[in-house]
Amino acid sequence: MTIRDSLQNVAQAIEELQNKPVPRVEITDRELSGNKIHGGRITQFSSQGIQDNATTQILRVEEDGVHINVVHANTLKGPVSVDGNLNVSGEIHATKLYVDEIQADVRNKRSEPLSFTNDNGDVAYGKGLIWPGGEYTKQFVLQQRPDRFFSTESIEVAADKHFMVGQQEVLNNTTLGTSVVNSSLRTLGTLSTLNVEGPLNVDDFLMYDASMQRLGIGTDEPNGVLAIENFDNEFIVDSNNENEFVIGAYTNTSVNIITDNTERLTVTQTGTLIVRNKAIFKGKIGVGVTNFTEDADITTAGPVRFQNKKFEVADSMPGSGHYNKGDIVWNSEPSPTGHVGWVCIKTGTPGEWKTFGSISS
Repeated sequence: MTIRDSLQNVAQAIEELQNKPVPRVEITDRELSGNKIHGGRITQFSSQGIQDNATTQILRVEEDGVHINVVHANTLKGPVSVDGNLNVSGEIHATKLYVDEIQADVRNKRSEPLSFTNDNGDVAYGKGLIWPGGEYTKQFVLQQRPDRFFSTESIEVAADKHFMVGQQEVLNNTTLGTSVVNSSLRTLGTLSTLNVEGPLNVDDFLMYDASMQRLGIGTDEPNGVLAIENFDNEFIVDSNNENEFVIGAYTNTSVNIITDNTERLTVTQTGTLIVRNKAIFKGKIGVGVTNFTEDADITTAGPVRFQNKKFEVADSMPGSGHYNKGDIVWNSEPSPTGHVGWVCIKTGTPGEWKTFGSISS
């Protein structure tokens, strides 16, 4: 067979195929699935929920999971666990944040108070601020029985600030607040002003009875406005019902007035007045009288004695009593041709007496 004959046969076969009717094939499965695609590469793939515009590989699926370089997501639904480090270059907004440890060197800006809670809803005792390290852990935490804040360190406020209780100032750097009325102070420095209202007790030695308005030194039962007691002796300063001051021993005790640690004036427990050294009276002296004239320096209601000689006044010589030689009785009723008085010339009871001092007619 020649080439010409062969080409004629091919042309005839093609013509027969063209004229042969083509059977109609119905495609029932037009969906794209893994049953139709295996291997190969699809670019610029697009569907109702997926659009692929990437020119390099972004997502890789392996047996251990999905590997993605960058994720742009508005919302992550459901619980999310991060196994590894999480770096956030923007802000984190969370309703609640539970962490085991925070290390930060940033400025904290809060819109809500810092709360310490327990999982069971109880008060978070033992929680607060803790600074580990150094010789010991520094703390500022809440403690119980009673509820209080415990601090291992001193607390300092600025010089112009103060501590307050119930919106009232109780302490600043120089002053206790006026509302501080009770205290158990043991030591005080120099006081410039001290006001005490009510009873006062200083070492059970100086005591003031506010109900009786009496001050006792060495006694808690003073018998005067001011009382000083030593052993069983009590010295008082008071006033009586006659608006007179009373100064002296309340007990059966002598009173001594001293200068230069030397007794100068003594009033014995029986009322005897003893003047030692010198006595200078710049005025008139009355003995046994309540009223006396100003024309004599000494006025007495009874006899006087000096240099062991007795002087008295009567209208006659004594008829009783003991007298010593040299005692004189002045005549209370002198008259012309009479006598000035009588003088004892012999000691006795009443002794022997003679007139003296004739009075002219």
